[in-house]
Amino acid sequence: MTRARHIWTGAAAATLLTVGLLTGCSSTEETTTAECTSAPNGTPVLAAPPTAAGTTTQNLSTNPEIASGYRSGMTAVHTGSYAVSTANPLATEAACRVLHDGGTATDALVTAQLVLGLVEPQASGIGGGAFLLYYDGTTKTVEAYDGREVAPAAATENYLRWVSDADRTEPQPNTRASGRSIGVPGVLRMLELAHREHGKTGWRELFDPAVALADDGFAISPRLAGQIAESARDLARDEAAKQYFLEPDGSPKPAGAKLTNPALSKTLSAIASDGADAFYTGVIAADIVEAATAGSGGRTPSLLTAQDLAGYQVKKRTALCSGYREHEICGMPAPSSGGSTVAATLGILANFDLAALKPEAIDRNGGKPKAEAVHLISEAERLAYADRNKYVADTDFVPLPGNSAQTLIDENYLKQRASLIDPGRSMGTAKPGDFGPVPVGVGPQPPEHGTSHISVVDKYGNAAAMTTTVESAFGSFHLVDGFVLNNQLTDFAADPADPDGTPVANRLQPGKRPRSSMAPTLVFDRAPDGARGELTHVTGSPGGAVIIQFVVKTLIGMLDWGLDPQQAVSAVSFGAGNTPTTGVGGEHPAINATDNGDHDPLVLRLRELGHQVSVAPQSSGLSALHRDGTGLIGGADPRREGAVLGDTR
Repeated sequence: MTRARHIWTGAAAATLLTVGLLTGCSSTEETTTAECTSAPNGTPVLAAPPTAAGTTTQNLSTNPEIASGYRSGMTAVHTGSYAVSTANPLATEAACRVLHDGGTATDALVTAQLVLGLVEPQASGIGGGAFLLYYDGTTKTVEAYDGREVAPAAATENYLRWVSDADRTEPQPNTRASGRSIGVPGVLRMLELAHREHGKTGWRELFDPAVALADDGFAISPRLAGQIAESARDLARDEAAKQYFLEPDGSPKPAGAKLTNPALSKTLSAIASDGADAFYTGVIAADIVEAATAGSGGRTPSLLTAQDLAGYQVKKRTALCSGYREHEICGMPAPSSGGSTVAATLGILANFDLAALKPEAIDRNGGKPKAEAVHLISEAERLAYADRNKYVADTDFVPLPGNSAQTLIDENYLKQRASLIDPGRSMGTAKPGDFGPVPVGVGPQPPEHGTSHISVVDKYGNAAAMTTTVESAFGSFHLVDGFVLNNQLTDFAADPADPDGTPVANRLQPGKRPRSSMAPTLVFDRAPDGARGELTHVTGSPGGAVIIQFVVKTLIGMLDWGLDPQQAVSAVSFGAGNTPTTGVGGEHPAINATDNGDHDPLVLRLRELGHQVSVAPQSSGLSALHRDGTGLIGGADPRREGAVLGDTR
């Protein structure tokens, strides 16, 4: 293989070149091309990602993962026929080389996920789940793959509340870190099915980069090191996690320390040889069950069984597509609420002239949004979240209003919702729409946490957007055979009913999939008659329940304000769930977060409009690709360690 090069740009490139972390780099402020990086012998170049200044500890009960600063001045990457963006340069590079060697978008996803599970284990891995939107460039169809975790067959609606009906004590040491939080993992079965239907590269070959990296080792990135430090006490409860992530004295392993993972290498080699069955049956499955049900370290055991694993099934669902101005937006249907809530928010905003409310002083960081725009978008999100919170759950168990995914995104209904927005005053908390006697309650909304996202376009015209997760940082803190087990069941409502006894749609039931906010998104041109045109954008983000807000602000940035993908991703994060609080990302250089934002004009104006504004740092992990007719333009979130790579134009 000929030696290729990766041209970093802006501040990120300067950081890398200064400390000499990338092999074969060159940089200029004006250069915006990128090629896959490889060593002469074809093995991955082990390059540490850019450090993010201003790492900040934050309350993980309300934020997905630690905030890790902001890489100011990033520029969009221009490629030719293919591109990939992931949350870690090692995963991006490995996936890019799959594309370079003739693989499809699905092939690249498999390799990217396997490497991410190794180098970013706090966010995703084979012990978790994922949602995938796949566009087939030949048939012009969009397919939705549901690889969400499911509750064990022995789980009850009170499974997360107490140990048993006879022992009504909370699972120990807490619900999240107990075995009760572990759902049946789904991502491997999902990737295997997608590869069977859309792959070109051999399954076994796609595992080689992750296996080699697990054997040879990699440097702990600054973000991973920060998360290890944040989670050290919980990791120490699990003997395998303690040995892997912590020093012998119990202190967290630091950035730059080398990690090898022979256990994961063995696991991945078995799956490479025997397919996903090697994970869902046999020795690995037995190890998963033993780790989840052992109750070691004083943890309440799971009721997961080998039958739960062997019986896991991927669901192929109908993608949720709707119009927004001259575009068609396609997202995931339930049990993800991401697709419907993004679509509902945009459908409400279609009744306003957002193009007239572009950010001010637009620069590489996306400029500073106008208060009027933040107000309208946040109010639309409140209305959309109100419906999401009440109605959206696993539709195999709880039907949507009208028994249709289209009910909550109907154009006429959303026009009525838009009329509830007062341009001069925030509504604070919105009420859900009235669809008559619907027997579901709202209940307290469970916190949702961290994930990772992959965006890919291949040279055959296929595209993929996959959001993948183990839920909270390091999932349930159970490490088995080199990988982390999820804590996805905490995405269910812990209380199964409202105080009046009305059952909550997102209550836990055996075999049910917890509601998600993951929002992998594909955008197409739309003809005047409504026909789908060419693919134009691929995007998505981690971030728990705030994913929806991250994706909305990025789509509006690209579609309404004409920002390039990097500007849209880098732009100030803002938005609201259905609470009086509106978030404005204080990590952004355009926001003055000192004294709780008391000196920032945007924050002050929003408060005048009745918003309770938080300037806590946002930890999105957005990626976006735009096909512009001459090639691809990509952006990666400056708040994490991500990178975009592809071929040169």
